[in-house]
Amino acid sequence: MIKDNKNAFLFMFPFVFVFLVFNIYPILLTFYYSLTDYTGMGGIGNANFIGVENYARLIGDGYFYSALGNTLKIWGLNFIVQMGIALGLALLFSDIRLKLKGVGLFRALFYLPNIITIASVALLFNILLDWNYGALNQMLLSLGIIDSPINWLNNPTYAQSWVALIGAWMWFGNSFIILLAGISGISKDYYEAALIDGANWWQSFTNVTLPQLKPVLLYVLITSIIGGLQIFDLPMLLTDTRGAPDGALNTMVLYLYNQSFKYNNFGYGAAIAYGLFIITVIFSAVTFRSMYRKNAS
Repeated sequence: MIKDNKNAFLFMFPFVFVFLVFNIYPILLTFYYSLTDYTGMGGIGNANFIGVENYARLIGDGYFYSALGNTLKIWGLNFIVQMGIALGLALLFSDIRLKLKGVGLFRALFYLPNIITIASVALLFNILLDWNYGALNQMLLSLGIIDSPINWLNNPTYAQSWVALIGAWMWFGNSFIILLAGISGISKDYYEAALIDGANWWQSFTNVTLPQLKPVLLYVLITSIIGGLQIFDLPMLLTDTRGAPDGALNTMVLYLYNQSFKYNNFGYGAAIAYGLFIITVIFSAVTFRSMYRKNAS
């Protein structure tokens, strides 16, 4: 028995070691840096302990709240579009009345944008949205929809909208697969009984699909919140890396990045990271609690 336990610990050791070194240690070190004025120069010995000054600064930082607002705007539009498309397609392909073929092929096609690198996507849309020579402006001009080219990425509202829509295009396939799996797991007996009772499509959706799909919707919503609040790469690559135009694409993680790596305020950047973590936990907990209450009722 003792020998078996030793063998078990031996096999567990590589995972535990990697987890402690590459997960737990960076988390603890980041928290320590958040209590210092560390500038990134030299080792950990050059960090002066300043207590909660960084957190006090964060609470009164208007730029941080502006970045939070930008992040929520982008995520909100992204989520609405993404979930609307994904849920609509999942319902379409799972409808027992239509019995559509080729679900596997469409799953692959819808998921394809998700595996394209962000750098490639940013380059593609920089070309498509170019003010003078972009394909979008040229098409709209040729159709007579607009009279002059629109500088899509130099207008705060347009820039935020495009980042949200690009993100929705990239991720709706992932949500579609998850929702389709959830709907496929619902017993067809419910739908057949609803048909026999004369229920229309909307009644079947609201009384059968939604109640059974709530756990899956909760998972998609929470993972979307976690990912959405950490949006960084697309806003950075589509702008001047500082959140232009007029700071509209300055998300929380981009603000963290600039504070740490452009302005060498690693201590304050670490405090921002923990502020982002707390906000993510609060949003996720509130979402879970509200969905749980609805399920309980």
